[in-house]
Amino acid sequence: MRQKQIATFYMPQQVDARNGEDLYTRSPNKPALLLNKLKAEGLMPYFDVKEYAPFEKEEFYLAHTQEYVDAFFDGTKPLATTNGLTWSENLVNSVCYTNASLYHAIKYAVQHPEVLTFSPTSGFHHAKPERGSGFCTFSGQVITSGKLYRELGISGAYLDLDHHFGNSIEDSRSFVFDLDKAIPAYANINPKGTNESYLADLYRHLAILKEKILAREIHYVVWCHGADSHVHDDLGGSVNTDYWLLAAELFYKWVLEVEQELGYHLPVAMSLFGGYRTNAYDSVLSLHIADLVMAANILLGHNIAYEPQVEINPYISKEPFRVAIAAGETIMGYLDEIL
Repeated sequence: MRQKQIATFYMPQQVDARNGEDLYTRSPNKPALLLNKLKAEGLMPYFDVKEYAPFEKEEFYLAHTQEYVDAFFDGTKPLATTNGLTWSENLVNSVCYTNASLYHAIKYAVQHPEVLTFSPTSGFHHAKPERGSGFCTFSGQVITSGKLYRELGISGAYLDLDHHFGNSIEDSRSFVFDLDKAIPAYANINPKGTNESYLADLYRHLAILKEKILAREIHYVVWCHGADSHVHDDLGGSVNTDYWLLAAELFYKWVLEVEQELGYHLPVAMSLFGGYRTNAYDSVLSLHIADLVMAANILLGHNIAYEPQVEINPYISKEPFRVAIAAGETIMGYLDEIL
C-alpha cells in the first residue's frame, strides 16, 4: 500500500499574486486558490506539503532558445508577453517555482514510488522553444523530463487530458536532441472524442502504455487532468461530469492493474493543467478536487466522500447527462463492451 498522504510540491512563491485584473485564465493563481479550497473542504490532512528549490534561469535553456528565455526574464517585448499574460517580475519569479514544482514532484515519485505526488501547476503545454503561447510560458514537461533523462536515464509518459492538444512536447522534438528518449512519441497522450469515444480513446492509449511500462521502456507517468475538458468550461467541451470522473477512475484503477503485473509501485505524479470559468471558477477547483479525492480513495485506500459542484455555464448550450453503467459492472468491463 502507498503512503496515506499525497506529497504536494507547493510554495506560495509559485503564485503570481498580482491583483489579477487581466488574469482571465486564473492559472497563475490557481495553486493558491486550490489549496485554499482544499482547506475549506477539510481535506488538507490528506496532503503533505513540501518545500523545494526553484529553477534558475539557465535551466530553461534546456527547452527554449536563449533569446526567448533572456527576453522573458528581462521583460523585453514582444517575446516577454507571447504567453498571453501581462509581464511582471512576480510572474518571472512564479514560473521558476511552477516549473520546478513539476520537476520535484516527478523526481520524488521516481525516488519514492510508494508516494503519490502532486504538482498543483499549469501553464506548460503550449509553450514553444522560441516563445510562449496560450497562457503557457515555458514547457515544463520538456524541461522536467529532459532533466530526468539526463540525470537518471529514465523516460516518462504524460496523460494530457487538457481539452487543448499539448503541443509543447511535439514542437520541441527537433530542438531538444534527446527528447524522443525522455518522452517517446507514443507517450504524449492527448485523448480525443466526446464522452464515450473520449473514454474509449483514453482506454486504448492506456493499453499501449501498459505494454511499454511492462517492457521497462517507461519509468513514470504524469496525470494531467485539465478541467477545461469539461463540457461547461469556457474553452472546453469534450465530456460531461460523469465521463470526466470516469476518466479519472479509469486511470487510477489502471495504475493498480499495472502495479499488480509489475509487482511494485509505478511512480505516479499529478498536475492540474487547464480550466477556465469566468462565471463560476469554483467549478474548476471542485473538479480538480474530485480527481484528487478519487486518487486518494483508489490508490491510497481512503474513503473520502466528495461530490463535485459544477455550475451549468449559461454560455454553453450543451446540457449534461448521466452515463449508465450497470450495477456491479466495472469500468473496464464497460469499456470492453463499448469497444
